Amino acid sequence: MVPSRGCAVQDHVALAEIELCGELMIAASAAEGDRLSPDQIDEVLEVAREQR
Repeated sequence: MVPSRGCAVQDHVALAEIELCGELMIAASAAEGDRLSPDQIDEVLEVAREQR
């Protein structure tokens, strides 16, 4: 069975994950050193760490 050409299915979660991976790759390629630190990753992903 061949899917119709006018029907596009989008997985919004998958698209968001792909975008985040892209942002991490861009940040990693611009970073000094071999890898991003956890703080740098949080900054790229715009994650706020909870204060304990």
